Amino acid sequence: MLENRFPNIKVIESGVKQLKSEDHCVLTEDGSQHVYRKLCLCAGAKPKLICEGNPYVLGIRDTDSAQEFQKQLTKAKRIMIIGNGGIALELVYEVEGCEVIWAIKDKAIGNTFFDAGAAEFLTSELIAEKPGSKIVHKRTRYTTEGTKKEAGTKTNVSNIGSALGPDWHEGLNLKGTKEFSHKIHIETMCEVKKIYLQKEFKISKKKSLTFPRDHHIQSLTTDKEIWPVYVELTNGKIFGCDFIVSATGVIPNTEPFLCGNNFDLGEDGGLKVDDHMHTSLPDIYAAGDICTASWQPSPFWQQMRLWTQARQMGWYAAKCMAAATLGDSIDMDFSFELFAHVTKFFNYKVVLLGKYNAQSLGSDHELMLRCTKGQEYIKVVMQNGRMMGAVLIGDTNLEETFENLILNQMNLSSYGEHLLDPNIDIEDYFD
Repeated sequence: MLENRFPNIKVIESGVKQLKSEDHCVLTEDGSQHVYRKLCLCAGAKPKLICEGNPYVLGIRDTDSAQEFQKQLTKAKRIMIIGNGGIALELVYEVEGCEVIWAIKDKAIGNTFFDAGAAEFLTSELIAEKPGSKIVHKRTRYTTEGTKKEAGTKTNVSNIGSALGPDWHEGLNLKGTKEFSHKIHIETMCEVKKIYLQKEFKISKKKSLTFPRDHHIQSLTTDKEIWPVYVELTNGKIFGCDFIVSATGVIPNTEPFLCGNNFDLGEDGGLKVDDHMHTSLPDIYAAGDICTASWQPSPFWQQMRLWTQARQMGWYAAKCMAAATLGDSIDMDFSFELFAHVTKFFNYKVVLLGKYNAQSLGSDHELMLRCTKGQEYIKVVMQNGRMMGAVLIGDTNLEETFENLILNQMNLSSYGEHLLDPNIDIEDYFD
């Protein structure tokens, strides 16, 4: 499809067997050898599964694994979700007709994105009935139409496909065998201690618990139902389920490229890149989840392995490679001046700006809050009278105003708490 639209592009469908950086060539699994002048590694990341090789543990990373999840869910009465990131947040809300037990290692949900206040604001939506209409996102949609595998072919689970993107669950029927909307129970401050298959659990003589029926009173009733798999948590509780979703983050997919190549790696295992997306090896660039940003960042930007940021890195890496080939200089892309991420959790629009969780600010900052239950949650991070970051949940229409206030670093000390006064139209005031 790409080759038809762009004659200068050649698509090779094969895995990488080896990278020979000194020879400027890539060996692929189909036996071919491809010589390059400039190379950009965009292999993304792979799921950090809690248990490798267990047929009842499913990681959701790409479109193929999302479809496999949908298939398994149609036969499920209860699932267990492990993790507290974006995929887990979306799953627990979108899944219907199936009991969901959600185990997180933190005190509150969404620790990657929110503080405890925002988490409490959103948690109430897990208990309430889901609204009939969903919020509409005004952005480009990406689909995989026209790329379906031929019937009879099997997907190799070790092959990592394209990342899911922000609308991955749209079009998927995430419904279990039951008729209710959603039932969710959250186990906080715990991790997985052990996973038992049905036969192993029977031999262990241990008892599992039923699904807690009350959100405040913890039920300790023994479950009489037989489940395919059981999970023992570090808090001592055991729950049976049809399958487990491992949503505990990702690790950079660098393995195919490391053998024989002396890349500088970040603490998180990613390929270190400079402010032109160049790795430590000549003529090799990297972008997206596979890389670790190693330049001195803007005071309002930080790397997160998000689909939106990977796309920005890809655009910028392409510009840098083209500029280097032509011998031109290029300035750092504006998208790296301010961290900005727009998503949707629990049918609320969520906007994260700058140092939204006071990352790297230490104790030298203050928070300003405005919350209207069921409508909006606004948190602003201030330092020395200047806005450093913000979390906006709901239709606040403040993202553009706050983006400008963070970037221009206007001293807002004189406004005090009136900055978030709902009776003052600050969007119009600072226009």
